[in-house]
Amino acid sequence: MTAGKLYGSWPVQLMLISLVAIALGFIVAKTDLVGAGVLIALPFVVIYLVMLFKNPKMGLYAALSFGFFANGMIRYSTAPFGLSIDIFLLLTLIATLSQIDKRKFKYLKNPFVYGITVWTVFAVMELINPESRSSAAWFYSVRGTALYMIQLIILTILLLNDPKELKKFLNVWIIWSFIAGAWGMKQLYFGVNHYEQMWLDAGAYKTHILFGRLRVFSFYSDAGQFGAAMGHILLVCLILSFGPVKYKQKLLYWGLSAFFFWCMAISGTRGAMFVPLSGIMVYLFLTKNFKILAIGCMVVGILFCLLKFTNVGAGNYQVQRMRSAMDPNDPSLQVRLDNQKKFKVYLATRPFGGGIGSAGSWGQRFSPGTFLAETPTDSWYVKIWAETGIVGLAIHIGVLLSFIIAGVILIFNMNNDPGLRQMAMAIFSGFVGIAFSSYSNQVIGQAPSGIVCFMSIGFVWLAYRWDKNTKPRSPQLLTEQAS
Repeated sequence: MTAGKLYGSWPVQLMLISLVAIALGFIVAKTDLVGAGVLIALPFVVIYLVMLFKNPKMGLYAALSFGFFANGMIRYSTAPFGLSIDIFLLLTLIATLSQIDKRKFKYLKNPFVYGITVWTVFAVMELINPESRSSAAWFYSVRGTALYMIQLIILTILLLNDPKELKKFLNVWIIWSFIAGAWGMKQLYFGVNHYEQMWLDAGAYKTHILFGRLRVFSFYSDAGQFGAAMGHILLVCLILSFGPVKYKQKLLYWGLSAFFFWCMAISGTRGAMFVPLSGIMVYLFLTKNFKILAIGCMVVGILFCLLKFTNVGAGNYQVQRMRSAMDPNDPSLQVRLDNQKKFKVYLATRPFGGGIGSAGSWGQRFSPGTFLAETPTDSWYVKIWAETGIVGLAIHIGVLLSFIIAGVILIFNMNNDPGLRQMAMAIFSGFVGIAFSSYSNQVIGQAPSGIVCFMSIGFVWLAYRWDKNTKPRSPQLLTEQAS
């Protein structure tokens, strides 16, 4: 009897099914629901891995998409959802390196990769910082501090080297942001759900309910991240609307800009407003139209004066929150400045800081009771200063400044495809806006803003290369085609 006939006979099939059922029952009995969940998920994991190694870019988009809600999942489960981003990126990197054409590695020879490599090497060396209290804290913290950044830039350049991918990236970003904004509206107008309420009751209410009003956080980690992310996508949509696109698309971008502006306002995050304000100034500078830049400066100045020196909109809570950002005597700002004075004294004899992971939530988890763990950093740059010292802060800011200078030079030299240049200006201005606002919040080191920002940096380099390989197209022709 052949093997095919043997396994095709119903008694053998019944026996195999029975053995599998017994094995599954044993596993479930020993591991409870966790084992059952693993068994149910296993086929899907295998299918995903097969698809990933056929098309690695799928993993990069999975990391991007999951970044929008991974941190917020802590309200629903204690599972380490944040590590899922690491898994997506690591598997994508392995899949990419296993099949990428070696000739594509030449695309990595650019200032962005060089800069982020310097910072990553320094961050890795922080593991041997004698002031460091915990290698586990370093492992958890270095991911957002450096490892995500270098992987995202490299993978974007290697996998998404096609103008269609830039449009796809923007669409994915806008769609997820819209869903997040809609969920935030639901929280404000219809209330939070049971799990969100439990999170607030556990202590988050101290920062997310002010004067009886909810600071909307959607399914992001907190209101600060939500507000900055909404300001980020608001800026990008607004800049895209100024480009050579069809009138219907302009209307869509304007509508989205208005929606995201309100989402930013209801977050109650004062620092978020500096994302679009600083980003739009960068955009106006990149246009090389200095008359428009002057007008833009006047408009921003008028808005500043309205908030600073008048009572316009005083009856609106969101306007009041934004106005308080202009007050140098604001109690919250004074507390931050006092904390920075304490850091200055502590770090005077620690040029390499207290070690990555020694401050903030990771410090409270792995080295509770220490000065760095118990003193709020608030700002991303203060966090870098506390953990890596003045040396690390200088390197980090130097790398970000090199990104900004290189980005300006590259975009100034994009002259062949106005539509492509507009998208590059939008995502680059957004990056600068987030980098600027990270002085008040740690948004550039958190998902989804950090993921979007460093993918954007990779796309700026790609857009420059695409533009150089494109035949010149006049803005007038593009406008005629769009109308």
